[in-house]
Amino acid sequence: MSFQSHPGGFVGAQYNGLNYPVQTVEYLVVAGGGGGGSSFAGGGGAGGLLTATGYSITLGSSITITVGSGGSGGTAYNRGTNGSNSVFGSITATGGGGGGASGSSQGNGNSGGSGGGAEENNTAGSGTSGQGNSGGTSASGSSSTATGGGGGGAGSVGGTGVNNIGGNGGTGIASSITGTSIQYAGGGGAGAGATGIGGLGVAGGGNGNQNGQPGYSGYANTGGGGGGGGALSGIYSTGGAGGSGIVVIRYPAYLKQATSTTGSPTTYIAGPYRVYVFYASGTITF
Repeated sequence: MSFQSHPGGFVGAQYNGLNYPVQTVEYLVVAGGGGGGSSFAGGGGAGGLLTATGYSITLGSSITITVGSGGSGGTAYNRGTNGSNSVFGSITATGGGGGGASGSSQGNGNSGGSGGGAEENNTAGSGTSGQGNSGGTSASGSSSTATGGGGGGAGSVGGTGVNNIGGNGGTGIASSITGTSIQYAGGGGAGAGATGIGGLGVAGGGNGNQNGQPGYSGYANTGGGGGGGGALSGIYSTGGAGGSGIVVIRYPAYLKQATSTTGSPTTYIAGPYRVYVFYASGTITF
């Protein structure tokens, strides 16, 4: 019997290759972002983000993975819809809140993983503790100068709409779990009026727009919120859709591979880690 030193300080008997079972994994779970609202509207909130090490594995048991879709952008003065939850086993990240829209009944942002931004003097949506932050607000304006607040992000509250400029989305959080540093779960920028400037989306969030133009959608598999639509008299601009979520797991590469997966995850070795990236729902069994 020979002995071999492994990455991470592990020393043990080597039995014909990679035969050591996985006991715990590191994970990143990002939910779908919320859609932006319609017409000088609030930006959509980012999907909730959860990441940690030490998730315990039960060998032979299938782990369910759900990758949440982004919420739809609001139409005809309606707020955006919330994104869908992402799930890894017992871990659930909450979908981002939709951004508020022009009109008193639809002006509030929805709560979610991060909250949707509000339109004018309405109430922004709240974020979920440990997953994201609240959306931003904005002051009143005329039909051409009103703006919305930016959607909340995993890293900060959504920006405030002011002086005919839509609020920027809240910042995301960078993770290197895939082997490359990537920003996830940023809020969508807010929409503005005919003479205004839409807010910027960040970390996968879509930009807001102005002058009756639709908001930009959040980027796929980032959990970014959708941008708010811009206002123009007589035009019902639409909000941008939220970006879909993602689930990533990794563990030391010297341990055994999963015995089976569904959902066609991308898997590879990055430095000392074996990585599984789920862009769509599936399962994994060790």
